[in-house]
Amino acid sequence: MTDGATSTEQTHYLNKEEEFRIEVKIGTSVRVTLTDGTAEVFGAELPKGTPVELPGGKHAIFSWHGATIDVSGPTELEYVARDTPMAQYLNLDGVLEERRKAAAAASAAGDAGFASDGPRVALVGPTDVGKSSVAKILTNYAVRKGWAPLFVDLDPGQGGITCPATIGAVPVDRPIDAQEGVPLEMPLVYFHGDASPGNNPDLYRYLVERMATMLDARHASNPAARAAGVVINTMGWVEGQGYKLLLHALDALKVDNVVVVGQERLHSEITRDFRHKRVGGESMAEGTPVRVWKLNKSGGVVERSPEFRRKSRDNKIKEYFYGTPGAELQPHSQTLPFGQVSIFKVGGGPRAPTTALPIGQQSSSDPLRVTTVAPSMSLLNAVLAVSHGKSNADLLSSNVAGFVYVTEVDMQKKQFTYVSPSAGELPSRNLLMGSLKWIETLN
Repeated sequence: MTDGATSTEQTHYLNKEEEFRIEVKIGTSVRVTLTDGTAEVFGAELPKGTPVELPGGKHAIFSWHGATIDVSGPTELEYVARDTPMAQYLNLDGVLEERRKAAAAASAAGDAGFASDGPRVALVGPTDVGKSSVAKILTNYAVRKGWAPLFVDLDPGQGGITCPATIGAVPVDRPIDAQEGVPLEMPLVYFHGDASPGNNPDLYRYLVERMATMLDARHASNPAARAAGVVINTMGWVEGQGYKLLLHALDALKVDNVVVVGQERLHSEITRDFRHKRVGGESMAEGTPVRVWKLNKSGGVVERSPEFRRKSRDNKIKEYFYGTPGAELQPHSQTLPFGQVSIFKVGGGPRAPTTALPIGQQSSSDPLRVTTVAPSMSLLNAVLAVSHGKSNADLLSSNVAGFVYVTEVDMQKKQFTYVSPSAGELPSRNLLMGSLKWIETLN
């Protein structure tokens, strides 16, 4: 094991079913090259002889048959592990693969019922158990077998698909690699506005239901996508209201394979609450029975500090605007008068009882109410979502086209300056504001 920052080039040898674990400081990257054998990073195969950049964070390079790997760049920690749960993950993938094959066969035979549904699998568990890593592995294994599953991220805390404070879904037709992340050709992204669903749980539930509706519509018109199924990464808030939000999401998305990672208690609760439950049928007697699985947490997963999480969120925002190392973007700055855009927010806290309001009056703190934001210095450093909604009425239910962040607010001139990932006009002049802010730094 090597601990502390190192920057010299080193060669590491992996035996059969060993894993090389490496921690890279946020904001930096290392270069790894597979020189012999075969290896994978979260289920995505490493190309032989081609250097791959691993960005800041924790990475695991696993080999089923043995490999030789060169590592160049500063690392905070690196070691080889012999005890891994990869065999468990592979066994689960085998079960899901049989389900996909059966769904494709049913679809080819003209069965449009629940038999043609591929697996909808959700990774659940508390924070820091490796849910997102297992979700990537299962997605990548499906892609390597020729499927294009839908990857869904329901954790607004870290931004698994795009910026934090969102939930999203994207079809994956090529492996999710460590450098570029999730493919973003056709993402469906909803803006919650806050990294914690607890600050507006009603909005979180509403957006999950919207996503479920869009998912069902996609599968109804695309048999191949329906058979490929869905892999869902959930948030780590699994107690109290967080558990209720989790149950709601599993129900709304018709999850039929619940995979609990790293916590016995949660596995017991999910098993109890989903006993005899079926999804996809016209009645309780039809459909697919929900299966609850338990997976061990990888020994490479460690608890992350609040400071690490904050840096990770900031880095995800930076990557959105500036790209990942080796795939840099050229962000574009533009100044607009306040009058050329409309800025909105959703919700304002807990809903007041209707009995406490005058007849016919709606509470100003309705968690699903869309209100106009008056331009002020509070816009400074705000990350704003560009909504596809064309009117106030459909802002709540519309997904977003992308994001901008505000670098300057001039109240005297009544204008603001924003940065977007690329040049050109905004696809919409309706912007959504939440609590998400980012201060660009040199590191």
